[in-house]
Amino acid sequence: MLDEIARCDADRLEVERSRLSPRGRESLTEPVYSVAHRFASWERVVRRMEPGWSSEDFYPVSAYSNDLDSRDSLEDVMRSALPAEAREGALGQLLARLDSRFRAETVPDPELSLRPWVRPTKEKPEADLGEWWKRKPVREPWD
Repeated sequence: MLDEIARCDADRLEVERSRLSPRGRESLTEPVYSVAHRFASWERVVRRMEPGWSSEDFYPVSAYSNDLDSRDSLEDVMRSALPAEAREGALGQLLARLDSRFRAETVPDPELSLRPWVRPTKEKPEADLGEWWKRKPVREPWD
């Protein structure tokens, strides 16, 4: 499994390097959007919505949109870049726990009341969006 994650991260590193100048390519040694980073990002979002989170740092609603986009990216990695054993094993279990915590701190939003401010960056039919796009926080974490 670690080899598969390393391969996924190596592929991502090449994508990220391809967008940089030659000097920037040399200095980038790890992908910004590694598998670990994607999980950590989703965990930060979930923690931010849980009771007890200090809201002293600035967190605009646009950042929430970006974080939901990151969850989309994590879904893409889990489905297409990693083998089935990742989805069924420890990584899949970790993601399921984080998603469960997210659901515990959000409620269904069938009216899509946040859509004027919280929109995915990739064009998809609403039916194809992950459930995280169709829920809203019980306690709004943005300023």
